Amino acid sequence: MLSKIYIKNYALIDELQVVFQDGLSTITGETGAGKSILLGGLSLVLGKRADFSNIKNKSQKCIIECEFQITPYALESFFETNDLDYDSQTIIRREILPSGKSRAFVNDSPVNLSVLEALGRRLVDIHSQHDTSTLTSNLYQFQIIDALAENQDLLLEYSHVLKDFNENTHELQRLFSQRQQAKQDFDYNSFLLKELEESNILDLDLKLLEAEYATLSNVEVVQAELSMAQQLLGAEEMGINANMTELKQRFQHLKSLSANFKDLFDRIESVAIELDDIFGEIYSQLDALEINPQRLQQLENQLKSIQDFFNKHNVSSLEELNSVYVQLQQKTMSVDDLDKAISETENLINENLKKLNKISSTLSKKRQAILPKLQTELHTLLQSLGMPQAEFQIALSDAESFLKNGKDQISFLLKANRGGAFLPLDKGASGGELSRIMLAIKYILSKHQQLPTIMFDEIDTGVSGEISNKMALMMQDMSRCMQVFAITHLPQIAAKGAHHFKVFKVESKGSTATQLALLNDEDRLVEIAQMLGGDHISNSAKAHAKQLLN
Repeated sequence: MLSKIYIKNYALIDELQVVFQDGLSTITGETGAGKSILLGGLSLVLGKRADFSNIKNKSQKCIIECEFQITPYALESFFETNDLDYDSQTIIRREILPSGKSRAFVNDSPVNLSVLEALGRRLVDIHSQHDTSTLTSNLYQFQIIDALAENQDLLLEYSHVLKDFNENTHELQRLFSQRQQAKQDFDYNSFLLKELEESNILDLDLKLLEAEYATLSNVEVVQAELSMAQQLLGAEEMGINANMTELKQRFQHLKSLSANFKDLFDRIESVAIELDDIFGEIYSQLDALEINPQRLQQLENQLKSIQDFFNKHNVSSLEELNSVYVQLQQKTMSVDDLDKAISETENLINENLKKLNKISSTLSKKRQAILPKLQTELHTLLQSLGMPQAEFQIALSDAESFLKNGKDQISFLLKANRGGAFLPLDKGASGGELSRIMLAIKYILSKHQQLPTIMFDEIDTGVSGEISNKMALMMQDMSRCMQVFAITHLPQIAAKGAHHFKVFKVESKGSTATQLALLNDEDRLVEIAQMLGGDHISNSAKAHAKQLLN
């Protein structure tokens, strides 16, 4: 419930603080006194966009702060989801700065307008005769039916399954698209894969091939160089081996003379052995070397083929080409994998459909079950509210697809007069009739669920005395289990409030300000007497006022 409101520097309000109680509070005042200003300030706290023109003193910031007792509303999960500190005594503050920017806070934590609006809908419901779009919306109509049918748990389960169904359906579409693309690529990828496999290129050693090709393509030069190396090593008198043998003999003699030359002798002997080995390898290389144009052509073809594959697959090494080969293997196998994934996803969707059909069928049955009673109650209440010929018809029909709240379509139809036709509410009811219908529905709902604070803004316009008395009794009855505000011009409704507030203007030093005050018993008697008879209060008006208050 709304327990306190503080407004500073807003429209005609300099500074105002009012404490509210539970039950029915009525608010009266002359036209233009500022009742709409009070509602405007409250709307800002509930998430309405700020209008800088409403700041009274443009050099100072505007503040609207409300305190709510929120224990009955089970809002702990909302606060947790939005990372807010939960407090049963929650304070919401809205500030409009001189710069035109606005800020909002919930328990001193900054919030954006979407969070503020979502919280506001759970705390206060403002209804006026000029705003009847809520009642004519299918979403709200379903909320009425489902509240009476106690479908909240079923709807929560349905929303979870519907979420899974939509996600799985989207995934299936993605898999179908991927498979179609994979099939288009399959033949081409298969060709590339087979081409690589049959070429045997991945089994080759590119470095060895390049070395062999370099040798064969320069065989005559290689032969000449190897022959020269052979002569340098093996010439009988001046060859390196002959000189090495003589060197070895001299150090062998030195070693016999002194042990100091043993290490040098060992090293020379090691070099001599290595030179013998090199000489033998050169001889073998030279002996094996021959001009082989066929092998050279074969190597050239292999290297060209490898380079062609490199260019074709945009790689520069056999390792990269091998990675391409692995990818091609995966792509040609992916069609089978996609078929499996599609089958699994289709099974999940079938399970979702079974659950959705079962839950939506149960929802529909429970909704149908409460319709006769709801239609009867509405008929009875509307008769007492001055619509004796009104008949309500609430129809449910099957939808072709799964909707957010089941598989039903709903129609709220009204026949306002005898002999007339059943029409949708937005076409078959006037603003005043819609206000009375809303009051009747809120009255019924208040018996079945914890509603937020409700504020009726002059929904009694154009209503006669007897009907206004019935409306007042309904609001009074609703206020036994919720907080109700009624902004009214009718004394019959004003008198039924447990608390009576008056909006009035005060002029001081050439300035006008709006105030809101809680009336005591005497002031309340005067206010209702004025509402009955005007500024000149007659004894009969006072007597009538006392009668209404009693």
